[in-house]
Amino acid sequence: MAKPNQLNQTMRTYHRYLGFFLAGIMAVYSISGIIMVFRNTDFLKSVVKIEKTVEPNLKGDQLGPILKMKVNVEKEENGIIYFKGGQYNSQTGEIKAEKKELPFILGKMEHLHKATTNDPLFYLNLFFGLSLFFFVVSSFWMFLPGTKIFKKGLYFTLGGIILTIIMLFV
Repeated sequence: MAKPNQLNQTMRTYHRYLGFFLAGIMAVYSISGIIMVFRNTDFLKSVVKIEKTVEPNLKGDQLGPILKMKVNVEKEENGIIYFKGGQYNSQTGEIKAEKKELPFILGKMEHLHKATTNDPLFYLNLFFGLSLFFFVVSSFWMFLPGTKIFKKGLYFTLGGIILTIIMLFV
């Protein structure tokens, strides 16, 4: 059996401690990723009613940022703008709407998961993505090449790669 060299030991150490450090964020990404699979359903969402008065004579595209939701105008008649989930009286400025939201903590987790370059959280996403890539690479230093468990691990790696390719094209 081969002896572990310094690179193997270093990779194993970094892999171990980075894994411990990122355990919490990995749990958050795991939970939010599972929840995001159901984002086009009402799973775990509750209805939030919105009733407020804003300035009158706004256009439909100006309502989205105020309500923090997508507003697609369905029709407009007698000074009332109707959209999915609500209506806006352009004469009085009164809005009555409903939207479905995840519970507070789950909503925050989903926001973290979907952070873009417009959000300072995207630095965390980059760090986390790079850390996951390091886990992929460093996992090959967890067992010494030439051992039975390493060779078996390579077969599982090949199986995972094939499954990933199949899933990409289905």
